[in-house]
Amino acid sequence: MTSADLAILLPEIFLAAYAMVALLVAVWTGKDETAQFLCWVTAAILVAVAIWVSLSGGVTRTAFGGMFVDDAFARFAKVTLLLAAALVLILSEGFFSRRGALVFEYPILVALSVVGMMIMVSAADLITLYMGLELQSLSLYVIAAIRRDSLKSTEAGLKYFILGALSSGLLLYGASLTYGYAGTTEFKGIYSAATDGHVGIGLLIGLTFLISGMAFKVSAVPFHMWTPDVYEGSPTPVTAFFASAPKMAAMAMFARALYDAFGDAVADWQQIIALLAVLSMYLGGIAGIAQRDIKRLMAYSSISHMGFALMGLAAGTAIGVEAMLVYMAIYVTMNIGTFAFILSMERDGQPVTRIDSLNMLSKKEPVTAFAMLVLLFSLAGVPPLVGFFGKFAVLTAALGAGLTWLAVLGAVASVISAFYYLRIVYFMYFGSDDTQKIDGRMSPVQWGILMGSAAIMVLGVVNLFGVEGLAANAAASLVGN
Repeated sequence: MTSADLAILLPEIFLAAYAMVALLVAVWTGKDETAQFLCWVTAAILVAVAIWVSLSGGVTRTAFGGMFVDDAFARFAKVTLLLAAALVLILSEGFFSRRGALVFEYPILVALSVVGMMIMVSAADLITLYMGLELQSLSLYVIAAIRRDSLKSTEAGLKYFILGALSSGLLLYGASLTYGYAGTTEFKGIYSAATDGHVGIGLLIGLTFLISGMAFKVSAVPFHMWTPDVYEGSPTPVTAFFASAPKMAAMAMFARALYDAFGDAVADWQQIIALLAVLSMYLGGIAGIAQRDIKRLMAYSSISHMGFALMGLAAGTAIGVEAMLVYMAIYVTMNIGTFAFILSMERDGQPVTRIDSLNMLSKKEPVTAFAMLVLLFSLAGVPPLVGFFGKFAVLTAALGAGLTWLAVLGAVASVISAFYYLRIVYFMYFGSDDTQKIDGRMSPVQWGILMGSAAIMVLGVVNLFGVEGLAANAAASLVGN
């Protein structure tokens, strides 16, 4: 370990040090009395670290003998997840404070989970990858059960922990097989172990277990079973966090492992990823139709969207990685705006998650209803909103890679999943006037984030705010290595 190694990891070290200092200060000064202040400070620090990472240079740097890599791909993912985490923290503060449920551990655990995510996307070694993954996962298990007085929250945390432990076991078993057959845990060494673009049967089995473990983290079918229950049972701000930053980190980790370690054997993993994509798109689309709880619906929506993101990875090209990054950036933006609205769904001060409680919202809150309509149409991929360009990018990448069948199935799945988004729009504009409705009031922070997200979905059609160019550079740095 040298000073140059530490300099490359300085953003992660700074954020981890902040979390530990914040923990000591909170315990020493009065615990939960500092929670509100910590939320805002942590959000500000996450934004500052995002700016720091984005300005850290355009070169690729490695640390600790190649176990950690800082390149354009990692920086793109880190900036996205850092900003997403900051926005969710800002949303969380008001929600928890109104209920007297804001505890000082929450922002600290979010910060530690973000450190794990940053390590995940920069991991160039199976051991580093696992360390980052476990730091993220352990923090998320606790966050899911943060409401200790809620049976649903406790159940969500327990389910997530048990199934997460299973996925970690699969990942570790795959890592041990990979090490046994490749003779190294470094991605570069694993890459060179593939001969003539193919891997041996032992290494292929290890790769399959690695994919299974990582598929759990992105809620890909058939490793999705935890998602609906955890989304429904966790406090809504926690659900919003699960649906944004960790998804970006997990998908980036997926891409890093496949392209850096097995990038010379695309034919050996392409069909596996394509199958996961199809199963996720269709189960998420079809199962979501029957949902009446908006948080469970967003869980199945997440499964479906991860299927589309995996379609970009399945292409096995730089264009496919670029499409995946663009798709994930758009997805995270849409999701945060949608959850800003879901957080406001209350009746007499109590959270409401039934979709039919949105009946005739347009009559009471026309501006809010229209912003939500824009986000729902964008989630469905309706042109000319930005969400359409995300789906168009991954479909084009699949076609360019010769996966015409996958692109066709993706287009059909998009039509199926559009049904449950349009049903929410129906309730808001044409629903019954007799049912109990939400109050419709939003805090300034919630309203601002909702409107900002909706505006991005409309104004971003011009040039996607330059995200496409950044994603292209990020993809080139990953696939070109």
